[in-house]
Amino acid sequence: MAITADHIRETLDAYLEAYPDDKPSLAPVLELLDAEADLTTRKEFRGHATAGAILADPAGRVLHIRHRALERWLLPGGHLEPDDARLLDAAQRELTEETGIPASAVVPAGMLPVHIDVHPIPANDAKGEPAHRHFDFRYLFRTAAEVGELQLEEVTAAAWRDADDIADGVLRHRVKGALR
Repeated sequence: MAITADHIRETLDAYLEAYPDDKPSLAPVLELLDAEADLTTRKEFRGHATAGAILADPAGRVLHIRHRALERWLLPGGHLEPDDARLLDAAQRELTEETGIPASAVVPAGMLPVHIDVHPIPANDAKGEPAHRHFDFRYLFRTAAEVGELQLEEVTAAAWRDADDIADGVLRHRVKGALR
């Protein structure tokens, strides 16, 4: 069963209950949900949901991947698929696809995202996509596994890095707090 607008709304509401100060930055997501936009499709160019994974090892290091198209070190994640039942499932699927770490070797740290980020995505003429926004629901996972076979179409490298290397300050603070 595919992710629904109700699931996105319920996840967002629970997140805002835990992190009420984030409400102003999430106004675009709330507005599109109120307008009944389909945030599950990447064809919604006002903005659509994506799912991200923060994977920590027993030493508290966080896995970063080198994204081929953006030529930047990022955290694993990506677009929702019709077979994803929950945002958490999408994050775990993306993690497994991009890093080769099996889902059975990964444990979610909780059912709630540790962060929801709204960020711009540049136009991609090759895909016929205008500039748009991603609403990235980011979940924390733990593992003792090593990186497997990378998804070379999207990822050129992977590296375990200190949690201090997480670029987003809010996410960095929340992940470091959860890993204590």
